Amino acid sequence: MSADSPMKKQKTDSDAVVTKSAENSSLKHKTENKRDTADYPVIELKHYLEKDEKGAQKDVWMADCNKIAELLRQYGFLIVRDPRVSHQHNDTFIDQMEQYYGQSDEQKKSDVHKEVFYQVGMTPERTEKARDHCDKVAKMGDDEKPVTLCPPDLDNKLRFFWRIGDRPEKTEFKQLNAEPVIPKAFPDWTKVMNQWGTLMLQTCGTVAEMAAVGFGMAPESFTKMMKFGPHLLAPTGSNFNKFGKLGTVLASYHYDLNFLTIHGKSRFAGLFAWTRDGHKLAVSVPTGCLLLQAGKQFEWLTGGQVLAGFHEVIVSEKTVEHIEAAKKADKSLWRVSSTLFSHIASDQTLEPLGPFHSKESVGKYPATKAGIQVQQELDAIKLGREEIAMGVTKAM
Repeated sequence: MSADSPMKKQKTDSDAVVTKSAENSSLKHKTENKRDTADYPVIELKHYLEKDEKGAQKDVWMADCNKIAELLRQYGFLIVRDPRVSHQHNDTFIDQMEQYYGQSDEQKKSDVHKEVFYQVGMTPERTEKARDHCDKVAKMGDDEKPVTLCPPDLDNKLRFFWRIGDRPEKTEFKQLNAEPVIPKAFPDWTKVMNQWGTLMLQTCGTVAEMAAVGFGMAPESFTKMMKFGPHLLAPTGSNFNKFGKLGTVLASYHYDLNFLTIHGKSRFAGLFAWTRDGHKLAVSVPTGCLLLQAGKQFEWLTGGQVLAGFHEVIVSEKTVEHIEAAKKADKSLWRVSSTLFSHIASDQTLEPLGPFHSKESVGKYPATKAGIQVQQELDAIKLGREEIAMGVTKAM
């Protein structure tokens, strides 16, 4: 820094001003990330979906399967384009959720069901709390660290849980398979939620098949375990009228406890993800594409060959730009994530499968029922049996 630097002059006048300037500079550095997913490969699912048709080229869809397996192993996430899912489907879903979250707290409070541990209906803001990963964060370089405080604070977001898929007739984990909550003011609620959720679960199933093939396993290796799983359409809502300041953490640094998490494109930036080797990426999902990230159950079934991916959602520089644009256009200031958590069925046993099964992997990932694994993760974030819940899917 030169002798004529304004920062240097400020230090002479007031150490407090310098400290504040340094903090602002550090925050801007953390919320701006030069690495992003803009150049990340997009996997086209159409080749695999057409594999049984006449003239389908096996070498093409096999290459896609191998690529999915490699991306999950190396990065823990991937971006796909599914011809069955359109951007209009995503827009319809987000439109409804913006209207829902835009209601008053009084109108929404009847949709909160603490008695079933938030497994269905709305989870209020300042309820979910991520695990403490401060030891992991402390080893990161400044460029790779999350904005999340250490230890993490309660999340500044709402969430709505809506069940997708068939429920098991018999299960040891009834509390993980509760009946849905239908908000009274939305006559098309069930139709819109089921349409988007079914499409998302369908994509998760296809990606799970392709990953299995890429790993040298039978296509149904994962999907047969997903049948009757407690899959959750789980859109978050972040209110930028309250939480729109640069650097605000909306969802703390965490991993997901489920099998595969899938997101459509959000209308606001702010999602950051970490690769297996610890590099931080600003996530940019191309229009019409979907982002999938491995959860803890995927890690368990692959004996750690695929790791549950870490991510956080913050108000970044780009988010602020999107907020200002939304204000000028008189659009909703709620950030909605069009998210679904796909799960392994609660009564299925998690353990390293086939090529991932070894003495070492079994020692690290012992045979455990998926329902118990979910409960243990929830207990760890103080939303399990010991406190008030057995249902917030963020484990983290």
